[in-house]
This record gives sequence, C-alpha cells and structure tokens, in this order.
Amino acid sequence: MKIKVGFGFDVHKLKKGADLWIGGVKIQSERGAVGYSDADVLIHAICDALLGAINLRDIGFLFPDTDPQYKGIDSKKLLTEVCKLVAQNDYSINNIDSTVCLEQPKISSYIPEIKKTLAETAGLSEDDISVKATTTEELGFTGRAEGIAAYAIALVKKK
Repeated sequence: MKIKVGFGFDVHKLKKGADLWIGGVKIQSERGAVGYSDADVLIHAICDALLGAINLRDIGFLFPDTDPQYKGIDSKKLLTEVCKLVAQNDYSINNIDSTVCLEQPKISSYIPEIKKTLAETAGLSEDDISVKATTTEELGFTGRAEGIAAYAIALVKKK
C-alpha cells in the first residue's frame, strides 16, 4: 500500500469588522480574516496539505486570486473540489491533523462544530480530523492580533 503525506500552512491578516471563518464555521469576533475568498485559514491549510500529498501544488495555483469566480468564495467549496481531486488521483484521505494559531478569540468551544463541518465537507469521519488551537503567547503577528495562521498535515493512501 502506498501512502503519502502533505503539509499545509496559511496566514491571513485580521481586520476589525471582517468576518472570521475557521474550518467552515463563522466565529464571533470583533476582528476577522481578510482575503480574496472568505479567508478561511484552516481550510486553506488543509487544502494545501491534501494537494501537497498528491503533488498538485497549492490552492493559489488551482484557485488563483486573479480569477473572479473565486472572489469571496466559501472555502468549503474549495475543499470539496480538492477532495474530488484526491479521489480522481486514486487516493483516499486517511486523516488530517491541524492547528490554528490565534490569540483572540479563544476557539476551543467551536472545535466540535469545526470538526463536524470539515468531516461533512471532506466526506470523512470526525475521528479522522484533528483540530487544535493555540496562541503564540503574544509573540509575532498572531500574538499581536494582526493575523491568524493555520498548519495542517494530511495522510493519503492509494486506493
């Protein structure tokens, strides 16, 4: 059995008054992420991890911010398309592990809903998706609440 791993990373600037989407869930916050799409940093990192595992570059290559059809798009749609590409390349997703780095707001209470949303979108069991949250102890751009970051790793296996 052939298995592959992929790593994803994404960041977005935070801005007062913008919406904050994490893992397909709208988070109550004074500051939200800014981007060409809905700026869902977690889904973007997961997409990049999956695309990396199957050697199809990254979401910026597949869904460029120069294409008007992706302006403001719900990132769950991007994840759905990436999961289709995984299947079309004769792989299945074994599991996804991820971490969101954000000083405020605390998102621990949202994690069950995020896992459920990601599992439904990707066609996986919630047991196959790990979502963790951390701060950077007020260090760096995330610690100063200037931005949000997410990391993800995905394991895929040949069908």
